Amino acid sequence: MKAEPKEAMMNSFSPTSQSATSYVDAQNNQVRADGTTFAYRELGPLGGIPLVLLNHWGAVLDNFDPRIVDGLARTHRVIAIDYRGIGSSGGIAPVTVGEMARDTIALIRAMGFDQVDLLGFSLGGFVAQDVALKAPDLVRRLILTGTGPAGGQGIDRVGAKSWPLMLKGLVTMRDPKTYLFFPPTANGRQAAKAFLKRLKERKAGRDKGPTPRALLRQLKAIKAWGQQAPQDLTRLHMPVLIANGDNDIMVPTALSHDMARCIPNAQLVIYQDAGHGGIFQYHTDFVIKALEFLAQ
Repeated sequence: MKAEPKEAMMNSFSPTSQSATSYVDAQNNQVRADGTTFAYRELGPLGGIPLVLLNHWGAVLDNFDPRIVDGLARTHRVIAIDYRGIGSSGGIAPVTVGEMARDTIALIRAMGFDQVDLLGFSLGGFVAQDVALKAPDLVRRLILTGTGPAGGQGIDRVGAKSWPLMLKGLVTMRDPKTYLFFPPTANGRQAAKAFLKRLKERKAGRDKGPTPRALLRQLKAIKAWGQQAPQDLTRLHMPVLIANGDNDIMVPTALSHDMARCIPNAQLVIYQDAGHGGIFQYHTDFVIKALEFLAQ
């Protein structure tokens, strides 16, 4: 399949445009919000409350798991975004989660939505929490995966934990996510291989990769989140689904339990023999649980 010219693929937001039927074929689009052009893809049925996806450190549109996106889009309008300064979005990557949350709020409002559901993975979970606290009326339901609260113990060491495993990826010629997202077990290695294969399914119209500057600026935001004062999670009154693996080495699993205890209306799912990417390892079960949660 021949790649289309970028200009033909990047369109202004149109709430009446037809969504794609699979994430690997979803069109690259853009929307202008608060002076910045944000890249996004969407699919699923139009109408209803949209589900906005917020991804991990250094992630671009091609890092969303197509099995999860396609599964959720069976019954929901799903919108995956690039943060400011990442992928095909314009601007400079923020160095605080608060700025990223304000960007997300501006983007959602620029799209004309009065209310959305949010699904945040890792850094995206930090952003999703902050969005829900800053604009509680904007968020109907919240899904937090592989993530933790502001001031959570160990979050400020994400970089220190990641660099050696990223170097290991270079030495072994494997994608670092093999080591960062999955446990060093037979099941973990098999899941990592399958996940990485899924991320390569899209052949045409792929997103730009993150720049070193953007990676470092986002890492500053993560470190600052881990060092800032805890937020009052009892203020999150919307239903919240929390999911993680039982051995998350990036954002410690204990923090998922902490959030579940603090948030008044929270459900907790912990996947066994799984790590930071537990929702990717158990993507079929996660989609089922997420759809049940969103339908309640």
